[in-house]
Amino acid sequence: MLLKVTLLATLVTVILAFPSDLYSRPHPVYKDEPIPYSYAYAVNDQYTGTDFGHSEDSDGRAVKGSYNVQLPDGRKQTVNYMADHYNGYQADVRYHGEAQFPRQYGPAVTYKPQPYHPQPSYRPRPSYQ
Repeated sequence: MLLKVTLLATLVTVILAFPSDLYSRPHPVYKDEPIPYSYAYAVNDQYTGTDFGHSEDSDGRAVKGSYNVQLPDGRKQTVNYMADHYNGYQADVRYHGEAQFPRQYGPAVTYKPQPYHPQPSYRPRPSYQ
């Protein structure tokens, strides 16, 4: 009886050790080394009121960065963060300025379209007499 159990256990182990697809190549395992990087960008468009930016630095193991955005209520939000595999994502959020809200509410300011009347730049002559 012990021989049958041992033989069955060995057979199950051998079957489970074989890959499920015998004809596929084994997947390569790449050991990626951490690569340091740094980048930054900023957008400030006075016409539309768009103002935001982001900068980030990495030594390959930890990431430190900051981003900011001009909020619709007039405040500027700045987020300073740090992230790594041990401590996770840690952010420090700060607001600069005071929220401003309009005193009068109403429909958005829109402009009525002007009628379009095309004027030919030349007078065509009839092709028949």
